[in-house]
Order: sequence, then structure tokens, then C-alpha cells
Amino acid sequence: MRLFYTDSFVLPLPAEHRFPMEKYSLLRKKLLDEQIIKPDELVIPHAATDEEILRVHQSGYLDSLMTGSLTRQEVLKIGFPWTPQLVERSRRSSGATIEACQEALQTGFSANLAGGTHHAFFDRGEGYCLFNDSVIAARSLQHTSSIKRILIVDTDVHQGNGTAALVRDDPTIFSFSIHGAHNYPLRKEVSDLDIALPDKATDDVFLSALSTGLEQAINQHRPEFLIYLAGADPYHEDQLGRLSITRAGLAERNQIVYNAAINHGLPIVVTMAGGYAHRILDTVNIHFDSIRMGIKMILHT
Repeated sequence: MRLFYTDSFVLPLPAEHRFPMEKYSLLRKKLLDEQIIKPDELVIPHAATDEEILRVHQSGYLDSLMTGSLTRQEVLKIGFPWTPQLVERSRRSSGATIEACQEALQTGFSANLAGGTHHAFFDRGEGYCLFNDSVIAARSLQHTSSIKRILIVDTDVHQGNGTAALVRDDPTIFSFSIHGAHNYPLRKEVSDLDIALPDKATDDVFLSALSTGLEQAINQHRPEFLIYLAGADPYHEDQLGRLSITRAGLAERNQIVYNAAINHGLPIVVTMAGGYAHRILDTVNIHFDSIRMGIKMILHT
């Protein structure tokens, strides 16, 4: 088993951005401390190459990122100040999802301890996302293996608008997003399947909708591989969430997705996506649950 991490690439960020970024190193530490994984099972991934990125993103956009020539408005949309380290970290995060997909082909399961950057579009970044790691990894998987039909299940509280736009005309990649109806982004894109939940939606509402939507997506698309964005931000104490999902509810969410992968014989990769709880350890614990359950249900059965 191999899992992939990028938190060793420390970013020079203003104080207001450091808090949510700390979850990645804390997650890795908890996985080691709880002996869920061994040190040699954690791998620093390659930086996604230009070739891998350009299967998804515009060359002019990549050039602007590499040279730091983004406009002020473009930087504001991304939400992070531009630095070479930010671009390198983002390349590595995409590389992590690519390598996790390759690992899952062999073992059935792997994880990127970051990733889920679903707000990145063809020609721009948004919402702390530079590159869309899910679509980059899906296209890489199609290019390097016999896998052709891929399902992206996005349970982050924010719609995967970049993913939806990128795969809109690609019948081989199916985007399913279950998210808050009134949350960011204000202007939603059209996924292959969208389920928009009202503010304060509870576990029962969320889990029922997820089960129905997942069954519909699998029956409609007949995928061969599943990429799962296990955002921690539907949590009821998330600062940006607006839903009322408990930690137990999010754990049951994981079980629903993993059972679907098992029942349909789908290799699965999980990425962390968002999470901004008032107490950072709440976010870390939710991400920890996602990885521990995947290892237990898929690798240890």
C-alpha cells in the first residue's frame, strides 16, 4: 500500500491562509501515530508534468502560472498569493492523485492526503485551486492504462464547478457533485449529476441523497474507476459549510461510497478536498476517518 502526500512543500503564506493548510501535516502525523500506515508507505509524488497538465488545462494559463504573470484579478480569484512554491505544491498535488490512481489499479485503494482541487477550470484557477487534480488524474489514467470510464464523486460542500465544466463534453468521465445549494460558487456549473442540498440539511437527508445519486451515476455511466472527493466541510461545525452533517454522518458517507466501489469492483482513490472547522483537529479527524475506513474496507478485507 502506498499513499501520497505533499505537506512537506511548505508555502510562504499570509497568516489568514496558514490555518486550513496545517491540516495536511496533522493528518499525516495522525495516520502515523495511530499506526494506520507505516512511514515507508507514505510517498512524496512527482510533480505533474506539462504533458499531464495540458491534457486538461490551457497552455497559456500554465505559462502564466509558471512565469508569475497572472493578472491581479486572476490571483484574487485563486485566493492565494502567487509564489513559485505554490505552483510546485499544486503540481505535486496533481502528481499525487495521478500516482494514487496507478496504485489503486494494483491494490484497489489509495489516497492523496491533499487534492480535491475541483474549482480549477481550463483557463483559470479559483477557490484555492490551481490545477484540477481529479480530471488531470482521470485523463492520465486513460492515457496510461486500459481504463476508459471514470466516475468522479464529489462530496465537498462546494460544487465541483471546475470539474463539471472540464468534463462537460467528455462522455468518458462522469461528474457527480452533492453540495450545498446556497454555498460557493454563486454561479454553479452543470455536472453530469448535481444534488443541491438546502442549508442545515441533516445526516438523513444527505445520506439518502448520496445513496440515490451514487446508484444513479453508476447505473448510468457504468464506470471502471472511481475518484472520490471526501471533503470535510459538510461538517456541522465547519466555518464555510452551512450544512448540519455530523462526524458519524460523514463516516457513513465514506461507507456508502466504499461499499459501492466494492460491490461494483471499482478501484477507488480518495482525496481530501475542503475542510475548515473551527477546531482544526475536527477536520483532521474527519479526513482520518475517510482514509482509515478505505484501508479497512478495501485493503484489509
